[in-house]
Amino acid sequence: MNKLLTMVLCAALAFVALAQDKTPKSSPNKEADKEADKASAAALALEKQFKFQQGKVDLNNGMATLNIPADFRFLDGPQAKKMLTDVWGNPPSEANVLGMLFPSDIPLIANDNWGVVITYVDDGHVDDKDASIIDHTAMMKEMKEGEKEENEERKKAGYEAAYVLGWAEQPRYDATAKKLYWAKELKFGDAPENTLNYDIRVLGRQGVLSLNAVASMGQLKDVKMDMQAVLSFVEFNAGHRYADYNASTDKLAAYGIGALVAGTLATKAGLFKGLLALLLAGKKFLVIGVIALGALIKKLFFSKSSSDESVA
Repeated sequence: MNKLLTMVLCAALAFVALAQDKTPKSSPNKEADKEADKASAAALALEKQFKFQQGKVDLNNGMATLNIPADFRFLDGPQAKKMLTDVWGNPPSEANVLGMLFPSDIPLIANDNWGVVITYVDDGHVDDKDASIIDHTAMMKEMKEGEKEENEERKKAGYEAAYVLGWAEQPRYDATAKKLYWAKELKFGDAPENTLNYDIRVLGRQGVLSLNAVASMGQLKDVKMDMQAVLSFVEFNAGHRYADYNASTDKLAAYGIGALVAGTLATKAGLFKGLLALLLAGKKFLVIGVIALGALIKKLFFSKSSSDESVA
C-alpha cells in the first residue's frame, strides 16, 4: 500500500511540475513593457502638476512680453523654481526667476528634454560700447581661472564641481536689437556627457533679461536653432526698452557687455547676486526609476495640497 501511495504521489508531483512548465511565463519584454507603462503614467501625472501657457505672456508686471508659438510652452516663476530644484536637482537660487520655456513636443522628464530659464537683473542700464572690442579667448581664460573659488563654494553646499570647457558658440551682439547670445560647454563632476548652456541677454532701460537654455552637448544643433526662434519672440515693452534710457534719472550699470558674458567677473564685483549658481547649475536630471518618480510626484502633490490648505 505504501509503495502504491508513493508511486501515486510521484506521479502527481510530476504532473504538477509538467503543468508548471507549460504555464505561460512573462517574457522580459512584457516586464519591460509594464515598467514602461508605469513610467509613462507617472510622467503624465507629473506633467499635469504644471500649468503651461502659450501665446502672449507678460513678464515682471508688464515690463517685457513673450509671444510664445505653439512649439514652445511656458511655466511661470514659482513653477519654474519647483522644476529646477525638485525635478532637475539644481541648487536653490536667489535669482529672480520669471519662468521657463520648454519645447512642446518633449515630455518634462524625457532624457532629451531641455528648458530655458528666464531671469531679470536690475543692476541698471548696460553700456554696450565694449561689445566690439571683447577678446573672447582672453575672456574664456579668465573664466577658467575663476572656477576654483566658485567650485569650493559649490562643494561646501553639497554640489559637484563645474568646469567651463570652452565656447560652444562665440558671443554675438546685435547692436540694433540690443540682444546678445553665446553658448558654453560645461563639465559637471564625473558626468559622462557634457552640459550645454546657451545664453541670450536682452538689454533694457534699467536691466537685462537673461534666457539661459540648459541641455546636453549632443543637442547643440537643435537648441541653437530653437534659441534663434526664442531670440525673436522676447521683447521689452515701451517705457522699458534700451532706447528709453534717461541718463539724468536712470541708474547706469557698473559693467558692460563683457561682464554679461563672463558672469564670474560680474559676480566677483558684487553683481548678479545668486545668478551664477543658476547659470552654472546645468541640467542635472535625476536617474528616476518608477518608484523614485512616484515619490517625486507624491512630493509635488503633497506640497500643492499643503499650499492650498494654508491659503484656505
